[in-house]
Amino acid sequence: MKIKSDYVNEPQWKELTIKSRLPEQLKCLDELAHNMWWGWNYEARNMFKSLDEKLYEAVGHNPVLLLERLSYERKEAIVKDIILMKKIKDVYNKFKAYMDVEPDKSRPSVAYFCMEYGLNQVLKIYSGGLGMLAGDYLKEASDSNVDLCAVGFLYRYGYFTQSLSMDGQQIAKYDAQNFNSLPIERVLDAQGTPVVVDVPYMNYQVHAFVWQVNVGRIKLYLLDTDNDMNSEFDRPITHSLYGGDWENRLKQEILLGIGGILTLKKLGITKDIYHCNEGHAALCNLQRLCDYVDGGLTFNQAMELVRASSLYTVHTPVPAGHDYFDESLFGKYMGGYPSRLGISWDEFIGMGRQNPDDHSERFCMSTFACNTSQGINGVSRLHGWVSQQMFAPLWKGYFPEENSVGYVTNGVHFPSWTATEWRKLYDIHFDETFMSDQSNESLWHAIYDVDDAEIWDTRMALKKKLIDYIREKFTQTWLRNQGDPARVVSLLERINPNALMIGFCRRFATYKRAHLLFTDLDRLSKIVNDPEHPVLFFFSGKAHPADGAGQGLIKKIYEISQRPEFLGKIIFLEDYDMQLARRLVSGVDIWMNTPTRPLEASGTSGEKAEMNGVVNLSVLDGWWVEGYRKGAGWALPEKRTYQNQGYQDQLDAATIYGLLENEIIPLYYNKGNRGYSEGWIKVIKNSIATIAPHYTMKRQLDDYYKKFYNAQAERFHRLAADGNRLAKEIAQWKETVAERWDAISVVSKDTELLDTGGETGKTYKMRYVIDEQGLVDAVGLEVVSLNPELVSDGHQVYSVRPFEMVAHEGNNYTFEVTVEPDHAGAFRSCVRMYPKNENLPHRQDFCYVKWLS
Repeated sequence: MKIKSDYVNEPQWKELTIKSRLPEQLKCLDELAHNMWWGWNYEARNMFKSLDEKLYEAVGHNPVLLLERLSYERKEAIVKDIILMKKIKDVYNKFKAYMDVEPDKSRPSVAYFCMEYGLNQVLKIYSGGLGMLAGDYLKEASDSNVDLCAVGFLYRYGYFTQSLSMDGQQIAKYDAQNFNSLPIERVLDAQGTPVVVDVPYMNYQVHAFVWQVNVGRIKLYLLDTDNDMNSEFDRPITHSLYGGDWENRLKQEILLGIGGILTLKKLGITKDIYHCNEGHAALCNLQRLCDYVDGGLTFNQAMELVRASSLYTVHTPVPAGHDYFDESLFGKYMGGYPSRLGISWDEFIGMGRQNPDDHSERFCMSTFACNTSQGINGVSRLHGWVSQQMFAPLWKGYFPEENSVGYVTNGVHFPSWTATEWRKLYDIHFDETFMSDQSNESLWHAIYDVDDAEIWDTRMALKKKLIDYIREKFTQTWLRNQGDPARVVSLLERINPNALMIGFCRRFATYKRAHLLFTDLDRLSKIVNDPEHPVLFFFSGKAHPADGAGQGLIKKIYEISQRPEFLGKIIFLEDYDMQLARRLVSGVDIWMNTPTRPLEASGTSGEKAEMNGVVNLSVLDGWWVEGYRKGAGWALPEKRTYQNQGYQDQLDAATIYGLLENEIIPLYYNKGNRGYSEGWIKVIKNSIATIAPHYTMKRQLDDYYKKFYNAQAERFHRLAADGNRLAKEIAQWKETVAERWDAISVVSKDTELLDTGGETGKTYKMRYVIDEQGLVDAVGLEVVSLNPELVSDGHQVYSVRPFEMVAHEGNNYTFEVTVEPDHAGAFRSCVRMYPKNENLPHRQDFCYVKWLS
């Protein structure tokens, strides 16, 4: 027998963590490192940096990794450093004083669900604007001391790291996160055992580890399926953001919604309001329905309680942007739920269709969220109207402007996005109540009293900080990827910190029109190459790996930036993340945004710029429709001139060139003898004083309480009181009305005005007698008049005049209304009958409508 030359079995590698031991005097640092509070407190970040500045940079500003890698000798030296130990003690005392404040129990409690959270660049569980907003929301919830917890995913690979090839092609690289080196910790039960949540999928379960991120006073629970308890088909559920095929996307949304509620149940957490930030988490309402039905309620009774306590925030302005699933795929995973709820499969899947009986229509998570949530909102005033139109087919008896979809305009977390230099300036010059009263515009007016030179010096310091950051971070990357060292050196030398700097940094989707600036390259070349008035453009952002058109835009911009006339004048900064974003929104002079109207739901990067004295140049879309003030920035018109998008792009490009040539550049360089432009400082001050106060995350959070949380929580508790008595009564009333609706009829009517028309200045009485089929004053009537020419913004409804119930005899109810036409013209009018109950939150909650002839 021949002896084999080798014989080796496969090693069974085990993950283990060897923790770095901290001296007793430094144990507080571990507590600080594992709370994201440091991410928005510059004193804490500076303290960690002072432990070992070089190592702090090497670990990417990750304090957990910093403490792991600190040498024993350095730890001993820190303990002996009296000044540094005092700094540590001061920061820790500030942190403990912050943490010791009890949550405000007078405000409704909230459970918040989102697919991504942008808390800090060291925790890669975000990709773009949705995550930035969610992360800011948790931070402000902590600062405002509200009772809130959140649920999301701990992604093994997160979103991709971007680099560019020598020809400008985007290269996406997915780097695995080492969970043990992140500011997170496993959630343990009362016995100290790690919590595992078992989530049902078809005829088996997926087992999710539960991790906790301490976001100040707020707990964020992250689910993780990448563990040995799961099969190779289910471990990747939490591998990457928005990755995989549609089946994996459905598995993710099951985990977030259903698994998220099961997680809170296992932890013994209940809240007043359940807030879905986008439709990805819509199935949390399904699990809540199941829980109520399992507790003895009927489906309709359960729906009353779930709807009353649910809020759905939509961030997408077009139907194509929502998640849709084929019935066969959806049924594969969700087929067992109708029997649990006591309804049919068609009734169940119909809740995710605009037309429930259309079997060719796919199941839409956003539609399901609308049908199971009392509150629905867009993320800016304009987007609220866009969303009313988008969801109007769900409530066919009402016109878009009549439905209950509202809006809360997005904001940004002031401490996270305001540069330290500006924070210190505000601390000196603003009232001491400023941080707790950020939405009070009068407090921001103190900026007018700040010396112009101090504003200019702050801006110049941040511009220099940006240039230094670019030279430090990108030199090696450019040398590695761009091949020609001489070209890279030339590029770096040409970056002029005294130039007017303009930033265009965001996700590279085609509707954001990154190409607009390059419509006329000759004109652009003259703008950037004026030796007396230099202009520098920074571009940055990622395109989704499946978005070929977005990647093509990046390649085109990169190619143009490499042309001799644009080298060092147009610069693409790769791998846009939170750290780079903070440098850009505080370091450039102008923040430019050029979306196709009205496809920018809100946008928040321009709001971040506002906090740092960076002024906006943007299309009037998203938040800027509300934010723009004359003399505090520049705007392209809201209304389109051309339906042809190519023509509109040319016009908008010409408008941008004209603003730069005739207004912006001359104003910036009108420096006189002082060395700075007084006119430019005036724009900065106007921007800070009149725009910034209205776009903080504190204002946004307060708006959610005022517009949604308070009213919904109050109603939910009324429905749930006395063993859900009112919820049961409303469900019974709806069932009765639904049974008799078709039989409700007109006994008699007097509608001369509708039949023959009328004249202004005259009074007309309309009268209906309705047989309510044994219902007790259960319907209302109103005459609806349409005239789009007399209303604006695409609305149709000119007036709605309610009838008054004036008498009833048996089943017959008499309704009358007096109408005095106040405007001549051609109107379309009809009488609308609807169910009426003072306990309904709005008409779309029970959307039965009958138009009377």
